[in-house]
Amino acid sequence: MNFDFERGEILLVSKPYGWTSFDVVNFVRNTIKVNLGIKKIRIGHAGTLDPLATGLLILCTGSMTKKVIQFQDLEKEYTGTFILGATTPSFDLEKKIDHTYSIEGITKEKVLEIIPQLTGTYDQVPPVFSAKKIEGRRAYKYARADSEIKLKPHGITISAFEITRFALPEVDFRIACSKGTYIRAVARDFGKLLGNGAYLGVLCRTRIGQHHLRDAWDLEELKKTIQ
Repeated sequence: MNFDFERGEILLVSKPYGWTSFDVVNFVRNTIKVNLGIKKIRIGHAGTLDPLATGLLILCTGSMTKKVIQFQDLEKEYTGTFILGATTPSFDLEKKIDHTYSIEGITKEKVLEIIPQLTGTYDQVPPVFSAKKIEGRRAYKYARADSEIKLKPHGITISAFEITRFALPEVDFRIACSKGTYIRAVARDFGKLLGNGAYLGVLCRTRIGQHHLRDAWDLEELKKTIQ
């Protein structure tokens, strides 16, 4: 396969667990520099994934970086697992469990009853451990410094919310949603509506618009192809 990274390429890549989105950009940039001798190359990614999430990341190089915003605005689809009966300050595994609750009495029927309340268009409060900016500073920097902050809710749309496995304390899901939706915040709200607690245990982005994870490059395979 012949790439023209300077003129512009659109790459679908699979982000590994534990990597930041910028780690992926730097990996691809360094691979291009070392193997193709291109000293300066513009690369941007369309839609940040948290380090603890895996899945589809779209990279744009060269002149195609102009398309990053278009990809960011597309609908996203995720699969993952909510863990019921506990909460964490970050609403995921980044922070340790701070509260636990009994899951006795939670049934699949009760879970299915609350899904309509988290489907459609509504205002969502972002997690304090997020990249949202407050007076030019990322919210997670305030949170990690134990500073009290309040984030304003913003409009999101969840067009599909399906429970794919019910095995307490784990509940697997598939969610299709608009730009700006925090699945960690969905986990928080999911637990609250159950009168319990919940946090995000697993998250994978499987689709951005019409682009699917099944068509994405594994980073090592991409590296071998560039070499």
